[in-house]
Amino acid sequence: MNSFATGFIERQQIPQHLLRTIRLLGEFKGKEEMFKKQSPQALETLRQTAIIQSTESSNRIEGVTAPHERIVQLVAKKTKPRDRSEQEIAGYRDVLNTIHTSHAHMPFGVGLVLQLHRDLFKFTTEQGGQWKSSSNEIAELRPDGTKLVRFAPVAPHLTEDAMRSLHDRFRELWEGNQIEPLALIPAYVLDFLCIHPFRDGNGRLARLLSLLLLYQACYEVGRFISLELIVEETKQGYYDSLYQSSQNWHDTKHSLLPWWEYFLGVMLLAAYREFERRAGLLTTVRGAKTSMVMDTIARLPDGFKMVDLERACPNVTREMIRVVLNRLKTDEKIHCEGFGGAAIWKKGPKSP
Repeated sequence: MNSFATGFIERQQIPQHLLRTIRLLGEFKGKEEMFKKQSPQALETLRQTAIIQSTESSNRIEGVTAPHERIVQLVAKKTKPRDRSEQEIAGYRDVLNTIHTSHAHMPFGVGLVLQLHRDLFKFTTEQGGQWKSSSNEIAELRPDGTKLVRFAPVAPHLTEDAMRSLHDRFRELWEGNQIEPLALIPAYVLDFLCIHPFRDGNGRLARLLSLLLLYQACYEVGRFISLELIVEETKQGYYDSLYQSSQNWHDTKHSLLPWWEYFLGVMLLAAYREFERRAGLLTTVRGAKTSMVMDTIARLPDGFKMVDLERACPNVTREMIRVVLNRLKTDEKIHCEGFGGAAIWKKGPKSP
């Protein structure tokens, strides 16, 4: 759509601080892979917490609430929704789980957007998965009770064509590999919200689509840290940046910079910093480093060297690695052939 008009993204000015943010995100993505390999068991705790926080925060932003204890039970599927709010929360839970588990096998197109919206409301009496049939507006209710219209979205009769145009151009640029995916993803989200294609659920679905696209660009921090919670905690910046970047959108004279700065420099960068902080805490608790070394040994091929373990476990000292190796050797789960740096460790007891 408008942010994907020919040459529009290429003409956007990208300041140095945004380039630094993109570079930092690339570095964090590399660390994310390291943590995932080192301590998958420890990160499972983060994953479970993130699902609950994402489900709760994204719905609460839209005024859909329930007691925390009920949300925990709904996310764990230990209870059934008992009112409209819980029905919407259960729908969000299911779409979120679908993205977490199947993102690699979800071709991104208009049909998928309709399907996810349908699933978002599958527990309610509302018919999801259908384009809006009446005009909607993005408004802010002020403390004095007055309403401020922030943006007038695309008209209902133009919505389907607008969504198809958006997806055609997005796919063309995505597959062309000429533009940084971290520039394309927030641009798509902005256009989706400016079109506002559904009667209800646009904000929640936009956050879910953000997660999906980040997954498909190999930025998986949303599995362990709730992006939705960060949005809730920075809600004013979220709305302000959307407002700034939506000005003159209908005339294709808008600026992507405010929204890029929020999406990448506030939401995503904060998520990675929080991930590194929490993952670091998890991997320094008692016993975690021992488990990390043992998990790494289990994944390494038969016949590894000390240096292989050191590279795979950079946060673990050589002394700790030796303690674990000697313990496994005493238990006859591994044995050593050779001496010094050339020593080869093999799995199983030494042959008599």
